[in-house]
Amino acid sequence: MKMDIAKLQEIQGGLDAHIIKQHPDIAELKTNDWKFLALQVELGELANETRCFKVWSNKPPSPQEVIREEFGDGLHFILSLGNDLYIDAAKMTPMDVEFEDVTTAFLKVYDLAIGLQRNVRYDYGNNHKYLWRKLFFSYLELGRMLGFTEGEIEKGYLAKNEKNHTRQLTGY
Repeated sequence: MKMDIAKLQEIQGGLDAHIIKQHPDIAELKTNDWKFLALQVELGELANETRCFKVWSNKPPSPQEVIREEFGDGLHFILSLGNDLYIDAAKMTPMDVEFEDVTTAFLKVYDLAIGLQRNVRYDYGNNHKYLWRKLFFSYLELGRMLGFTEGEIEKGYLAKNEKNHTRQLTGY
């Protein structure tokens, strides 16, 4: 199954609109730095569940369902940032990305998120779209390295999106 990124962006836009309706102060913020920080926090939570960096520990990673849900959290913020930057995913060509291991993949995704934030925040030129695209496809590659197909990633995203909508309706 090929992931429909444009559909996911549209769904994310619906969640973002719902969140802004519930929390109108968000619309008044001058930057989206909070989304970049949220993405980094979610990346940390994902890394913690995979335990890929805990070379000193014998404890196994969390179950795949837990890891997939954490992965979905990061995807929410990446898609939301893409919407903020007016990325048209329907016109985007895939990008091949490879990493030597999962830990390196996490570090690269962190680096790309920080690079994109600096580029957007300090207006270092007009390469936001390229940087977002590289972040997005690097994150997908991380997901594949964690054992997920694009179909599983999309399914996990949709399940988490539904959960996030419910959370907003119940005063999360």
